[in-house]
Amino acid sequence: MEMSYQGGAEAESLLRPDQRNAVVMPTGARAGWEAEEKAPFLRNEPVKLTPAWEGSNLPNDTLNLKGIAMDLTPPKDRWHLIYITLLIHGLGTLTAWNMFITAKDYFTTYKLVNTWYEGKYMDYTGLAAQIPNFLFSWFNVFVRMGGNLTTRIVWSLSMEVLIFVFTIVMAMVDSSQWPGIFFWLTLVSIFLLNSCNAIFQNSVYGVAARLPPQYTGAVVLGSNVCGTLVVLVEWASASIGGSKRTAAIYYFIAGMFVLLICFDTYFAMPLNRFYRYHDTLQQRTLRVNPALAATGQEDTKKKTPYTTIIRQSWVQLYNIWLVFFVSLAVFPSVHSDVKASTPGFLGDNFMRLTCFLTFNLTAMIGNITASLFPYPTKRWLSIFTTARLVFIPFFLLCNYQPKLEGGVTRTLPVLINNDIVYWVGAVLLGWSSGHGSSLGMMYVSGMVAPEHAATAGMLGGATLVTGITCGLIFAFFAPVPIVTSALWSSA
Repeated sequence: MEMSYQGGAEAESLLRPDQRNAVVMPTGARAGWEAEEKAPFLRNEPVKLTPAWEGSNLPNDTLNLKGIAMDLTPPKDRWHLIYITLLIHGLGTLTAWNMFITAKDYFTTYKLVNTWYEGKYMDYTGLAAQIPNFLFSWFNVFVRMGGNLTTRIVWSLSMEVLIFVFTIVMAMVDSSQWPGIFFWLTLVSIFLLNSCNAIFQNSVYGVAARLPPQYTGAVVLGSNVCGTLVVLVEWASASIGGSKRTAAIYYFIAGMFVLLICFDTYFAMPLNRFYRYHDTLQQRTLRVNPALAATGQEDTKKKTPYTTIIRQSWVQLYNIWLVFFVSLAVFPSVHSDVKASTPGFLGDNFMRLTCFLTFNLTAMIGNITASLFPYPTKRWLSIFTTARLVFIPFFLLCNYQPKLEGGVTRTLPVLINNDIVYWVGAVLLGWSSGHGSSLGMMYVSGMVAPEHAATAGMLGGATLVTGITCGLIFAFFAPVPIVTSALWSSA
């Protein structure tokens, strides 16, 4: 027998929770470990389709990776499986929101056409989605719902899938004789869907915070990829579906499929060596110092120091909030109501291309550039995010033509009537949103002590939703009064 203590401080802290204990392994086991390390998953362990793997009912040998040479160099994320999994979960965190706002044409020109509800769909959808998301996100930060992350993720995803089934059924039926009932049933389903999604979203950020910072970036990347993917799915559904009804059925089935993939891949994560290593590292840390368990899944009498965490990370929380406030103050409510100044420019695809596809694609690119070029740094990011406030007046000065009632007309002059200039502004809005939000979410966990990283990540997720909610409230109340103000007609 030989005692080995190779590897970094991180591995040693996992192996040596105190000065009296160490992992001892036979010398002959090294070759076996090196061979096993080539495979990303633990062998001879069945997949347990139950949320129990996070709990205390698993054998200690399974939870603590007994028999695996954890004192060697920490395992790598081979084939980037965990990164890809969290990217997929990032897709899932915004699938519900993106599916309903991108389907604007289906709701306003088919289900709600020529009704009062047609012009109210985007505004009410935004509020119905983000108000419960806001409330549940903050509640989820301070109250450990369900006892562990797995319970929250499994139940929230299950409810989301059921609501998508309801949405598909509503797309199948003829609601032309009861558009009001359809409208309010849709809003209720959106409300419930995003209530569940808030729990899922914050839980995913809590899972990612256990891993190196780039894995939080994977969740943000997935959320940005989601918008682009949803636009392409909507476009493909409209092209091959024939009627709007059939296209909508294909479209919402695709969204449900994404959520089912999230459900399946979550149960594969604890079988991965890389993920199990970091999860076990956190659990060992909590056992050594029970005072740190406030940020984990174990109960403790010592409260999480939220005041300290917020004081240390408030600048990055401000950056996260402001990025999403500006983006949602413009997109999609104002952005989707900008009309082409040049007749026939891009035809019927003007809104789809210049608004939804451009914003989501460039936001995804911004997320990638944030990973490759993490600039501005933590110190200067607030200047970058504050400068984005200029986008609000920019888009109001474009050919923004909301649906107005009662003879009200736009009085604010259209000063930006060049479609290319508008499109360039749309590109910059999307890219800066993805770049700034990714940097803020990656920086926030690094502003606090490692044992509080998970809580800081969840606070970042809640602040993200707060920025979205504030932006949507601004878009609901402010743009139309601004562009129709009598002040401009008298100037």
